[in-house]
Amino acid sequence: MSKEISHLIQDRLSLPLQSIKNTVKLLDDGATVPFISRYRKEMTGSLDEVAVGNIKRELQGLNDLIKRKETILKSIHEQGLLKQDLKVKIENCWNSTQLEDLYLPFKKRIKTKATLAKEQGLEPLAKIIIAQRQNDIFFQAQRFLNKEVKDTEEALEGARYIIAEWISENIKNRELIRQLFERSAIIESKVIKKKIKDAVKYEQYFEYSESLRRIPSHRLLAIFRGEKESFLRVKVTIDNEHCLKSMERFYIQQPHTEAAEQIQLSIADALKRLLLPSIENEIKKSSKLKADLEAILVFSKNLKELLLSAPLGGKNILALDPGFRSGCKLAIIDTNGNLIHDQTIFPHPPQSQKIEAQNTIAHLVDKFKVEAFAIGNGTAGKETYKLVNEMSFEFPVDVFFINESGASIYSASEIAREEFPNKDITVRGAVSIGRRLMDPLAEFVKIDPKSIGVGQYQHDVNQNLLKESLNETISTCVNSVGINLNTASAQLLTHVSGLGSVLGKNIVEFRKEKGSFSERKQLLKVPRMGKKAYEQCAGFLRIKEGVNPLDNTAVHPESYKIVHKMAKDLKLSVEQLVLDKDAQRQIPLKNYCTEAIGLPTLKDIVKELDKPGLDPRGKASAVKFSNSINSIEDLNIGMVLPGVVNNVTKFGAFVDIGIKESGLVHISEITNRFITDVSEILSVNQEVSVKVISIDADRKRVGLSIKQA
Repeated sequence: MSKEISHLIQDRLSLPLQSIKNTVKLLDDGATVPFISRYRKEMTGSLDEVAVGNIKRELQGLNDLIKRKETILKSIHEQGLLKQDLKVKIENCWNSTQLEDLYLPFKKRIKTKATLAKEQGLEPLAKIIIAQRQNDIFFQAQRFLNKEVKDTEEALEGARYIIAEWISENIKNRELIRQLFERSAIIESKVIKKKIKDAVKYEQYFEYSESLRRIPSHRLLAIFRGEKESFLRVKVTIDNEHCLKSMERFYIQQPHTEAAEQIQLSIADALKRLLLPSIENEIKKSSKLKADLEAILVFSKNLKELLLSAPLGGKNILALDPGFRSGCKLAIIDTNGNLIHDQTIFPHPPQSQKIEAQNTIAHLVDKFKVEAFAIGNGTAGKETYKLVNEMSFEFPVDVFFINESGASIYSASEIAREEFPNKDITVRGAVSIGRRLMDPLAEFVKIDPKSIGVGQYQHDVNQNLLKESLNETISTCVNSVGINLNTASAQLLTHVSGLGSVLGKNIVEFRKEKGSFSERKQLLKVPRMGKKAYEQCAGFLRIKEGVNPLDNTAVHPESYKIVHKMAKDLKLSVEQLVLDKDAQRQIPLKNYCTEAIGLPTLKDIVKELDKPGLDPRGKASAVKFSNSINSIEDLNIGMVLPGVVNNVTKFGAFVDIGIKESGLVHISEITNRFITDVSEILSVNQEVSVKVISIDADRKRVGLSIKQA
């Protein structure tokens, strides 16, 4: 079966067969996607994480299909209806839709009009009609009258119900209708009139139609949301007359006969009552799934860019969670992200203690040797940003405006309560803002990704698929960056290849009891850390200033012997080899190839020796927002402002221009050339220059243009 699965995956993904076979074996043996793509390149033919992830998804889908086949075969067998030809068809079917079509006639269901007619003894009459060999159908129907079937019309009606069910369960008919829907379906939406006053946000869809094939995913999801909220009535339609004529040509052998007339009525009934509603629901679900996957892809891309934002690194940071009446909560965090001081200042109305607040800030900057400010961009954010920028200090202190989406979610979470049991949520929020600047990846993993604010219709899409995709994205980011074993939180460690929540917590507890790790191999002493888990995680965990310099690289412990041999052959120590770039270039890699380790891994090893401990994310830089723009009321059409992209969607990008409300750059205002994908041009955290082209102060909406700026 595994051989067949590998071939099926190859048909779907067009990847080398041997690479697929080896990847499937590794996955079956419990290897993770990051581990396979990073440390088993010789086996996979250097497939990247995307390709390995796609193989994993296809493998899971095919395994689910195999289980479904087993269930279906068992069900039909128990009914005593499993014939050999049907068994072969089911076993050879690898399409879930076709599989369900095969099973449809055997599904256990509540009584239908057709089953009732069969119980009344009308199935033989239905067979006579569909055979079209008798011309006296009304006469034939009289033979089937009984206590339950009182007249000819009742008999014919029952026979038509049976024929209609046969028609609706016929695989070719279902495929014909399905193809018509896929080629020419129109999606239509209408407002439910009694709810028209409450449905204003769906006004453009009150009387709307568009080709289902061409409708953008964001519009489709908006329509489906309107339907879910009971504001819109949504239909997917095709040319019914075309369906009717196609099926009549298929079923009717001789027109203008009594049998033909009954079959025509049966076809019309089958279409209206059974086939069209069934396939319409199916197409709506598949269209929704396709739109979901597009939205999830956008969300995952945005999340990846956000998680891989350049960190400021280990600096003393003064973080501010701004507010008016309740004041600005201030938190000082040290180079390791620990909270060392907090208090509240009241620089804004109604207290307006601006001088006192600035004096406090100046004192704290000097006392704690603050190197950067992290200011939340919510309520009173811009006013606080301006307040700090008006100040001068003995040494340069960068000021960062931080997107605080989701900070309140963290503040109220169990994780935050465990970290700061004696602090209120405003202090926790300020700490989160500061840590986002220090290391966005380490902080964002503590928050449900749906609360971070970089998605599109994230609450409308399939939640299981969304969760799976976002977890994969987090895992990719965590493992591509590499994690400091001695400072990582349990939440961050959870996403490291091979660990999970239990081992993540165990590592943190072990660290508390035994002190910092000095070598990777000490991980084997962590409770429940087996050899397999160690193999999967070790290469992604870093130890700075440890016993072995290789422990601060992505070189896997299984390759340490080769590095030692390289160093010995060059008459150097490993420590010297890590520092000697010229020596690294002299290594004859082909001399170190083995059955297990080839050139791809050896090249990766040399790259790591060249840049031990280097963070691939770069370093954060502060964006300078305009000090004269504090709120939407300060904007004027025509202004050109600096901004930072904070969300990318299918229809445009939202840009932070230094006020509470983000402005929208519609896809048509991004560039002078035609584009269909915003992410071709823009990404989260990208700095841009924008021109204000529209302002709707009542609805707090700002229209921006990049191409006009």
